[in-house]
Amino acid sequence: MELDYHNMRAFADSWGLAFMFAVFLAVIVWTLRPGGKKSSDDAARIPFKED
Repeated sequence: MELDYHNMRAFADSWGLAFMFAVFLAVIVWTLRPGGKKSSDDAARIPFKED
């Protein structure tokens, strides 16, 4: 397979989209996991912590 623009574009259109969708789903699952509430609450309070 020759690496020209058309072949790279076809690869990115198919597998690139699948990879980005998988990353999106992983971020959603990581955010909504059962043990993530405490770390999310701690991160949300960072701007309000005093020096």
